[in-house]
Amino acid sequence: MSEKMITLINDEGQETQAELVLTFEYEGKNIALIGDGDDVYPFFYDDDGNLDAVEDPELLEVCAEVLNAFEEEAEENE
Repeated sequence: MSEKMITLINDEGQETQAELVLTFEYEGKNIALIGDGDDVYPFFYDDDGNLDAVEDPELLEVCAEVLNAFEEEAEENE
C-alpha cells in the first residue's frame, strides 16, 4: 500500500492521522480510500479537502473492487 499519511480534522477540531491509500474518479466523482491501519474507508472528496463518506451499497462494491485490484497489482510488483 501507499505510505502517504494525511491529517483528518473532524467537526470538533480533533486531528487523526490516516493513510491515503489511493484516489480515483468514478462517474465524475472523486473518491479517496483512506486507511486507519486495520480498515480502509471510502470517501467522496472535493478540491477544498472536504470528505463525505460513501454509503451507497453499489458504490461501496465498486470501491472494494478498485481496492482489490490495487492490492493485487501491488503484490505483483513486489
